[in-house]
Amino acid sequence: MKVMICYPPLNNTKGCPTLGQNRQFQYFREPTFIYPVVPATAATMLKDAGHDLLWLDCIAEGISYQRFIEIIKKERPGLIAFETKTPVIKQLWEIIDDLKELQTPDSRLQTVLFGDHVTALPEESLENSKVDFVLTGGDYDFLLLNLCNALKLPITNYQLPITELEPGIYYRQDGQIKNTGKFQLNHDLDSLPFINRDLTKWHLYAFKNGNYKRTPGTYIMSGRDCWWGKCTFCSWPTLYPQFRSRSAENVLDEIETLIHRFKIREIMDDSGTFPAGDWLKQFCAGMIKRGINKKAYLDCNMRFGALSEEDFSLMKKSGFRLLLFGLESANQATLDRLEKGVRIERIIGDCKSASKAGLFPHITIMFGYPWESFEEALKTLNLGKWLLKKGYAYTMQATLVVPYPGSPLFEECRQKGWLKTTDWDDYDMRQPVMQSSIADDKIMGLIRGMYKVSFSPAFIARKLFSLRDADDTKYFLRAAKKVTGHIFDFSNRRAN
Repeated sequence: MKVMICYPPLNNTKGCPTLGQNRQFQYFREPTFIYPVVPATAATMLKDAGHDLLWLDCIAEGISYQRFIEIIKKERPGLIAFETKTPVIKQLWEIIDDLKELQTPDSRLQTVLFGDHVTALPEESLENSKVDFVLTGGDYDFLLLNLCNALKLPITNYQLPITELEPGIYYRQDGQIKNTGKFQLNHDLDSLPFINRDLTKWHLYAFKNGNYKRTPGTYIMSGRDCWWGKCTFCSWPTLYPQFRSRSAENVLDEIETLIHRFKIREIMDDSGTFPAGDWLKQFCAGMIKRGINKKAYLDCNMRFGALSEEDFSLMKKSGFRLLLFGLESANQATLDRLEKGVRIERIIGDCKSASKAGLFPHITIMFGYPWESFEEALKTLNLGKWLLKKGYAYTMQATLVVPYPGSPLFEECRQKGWLKTTDWDDYDMRQPVMQSSIADDKIMGLIRGMYKVSFSPAFIARKLFSLRDADDTKYFLRAAKKVTGHIFDFSNRRAN
């Protein structure tokens, strides 16, 4: 069966859409391409199972819609699978309906959607488009393989073999929307093959990514997804309501393969939170024993309050560089409401400990909480600025709070009447979609204010004094360009 995993051309009048492998969708003026790990794993599994697999990322490759349609007509895949998120779901519906017009009596084209939005609202897409299947849950690599294997029947005798399908698949039958039950996260992650990076065009994602100091870089996932999994604003617990990890040895084997075969110089582990405790100690020991720590940098997502000073020192010794922390707010009441499970004092202390160990903390901050006053939001801005200027945080990302369907925050907003709109096109971080006592332009100004700290004399001086080699200089220049782009991303001018 010819299967295509595809990121189609999307509306680019607002900027470059960051769709794949992204917990928060945004349009960027300066493109950032994130290697989509789970779809790439799905592609590898399908190829290994004997399917004719095509990988097409029109966003990263700059392919126009007309060219996209021409490619579909030429390749004539039997099934096309799309990852989707809330702000682009309506575009995907239109694209799927367009593709259905290309069908002929002897060439059936089936379509599949997967991702957090359709996991939260699976029936919505079947009601609003001609999509054939919706895969729910985060193990859609396993589900897509299961579905494609079940669809190997001749088209003339097509009949969906329901009994062979795993739980979590939505479909149509006799004009009714059916499903195979609640998705299950019972797959063995160590059974996954290492991603076929050539098949999935890894080089498209190896350079235009702000996390990398050294290039080429790439992404992996040691776990699915976050062992905390309680933050009320996050949509990925919709996909992964429980955490699972690969074995440390399995992850180390993959990292060695990436270094030796692809000459990868920096690796971002995009587990929602990197495993801690004994797993982390075993992993770090393996990094040192194998000498990986001398060959590549490793970056990861981490939680405040999860590590000791000894852990930070061990991670530095074993090759870690960038640790991404969710600060979110400087107001304890907000952190408690978001179920972050951390105190402000620990946030500051962990930033100091990580930087003291020689690691580079990256903090993420959000503005636009419905319950916060301007003075409270300003407190967050000031803490972020202070951490950056003092060198306790190395870099940061400031964004708008977006309540995605499936998240507890969305349900709270729906119940309390805080949503300004449920037009999914508006959930693209270009304007607030929740009620707030703070004017929209002031919220966007707070976000821009965080990025503007990068142009303060103290911050620039600290960065210049930290430059040690050509990689540092290149990274500094790339970061400056992206920061400038982000200031425009959150400008008051809204693209149509």
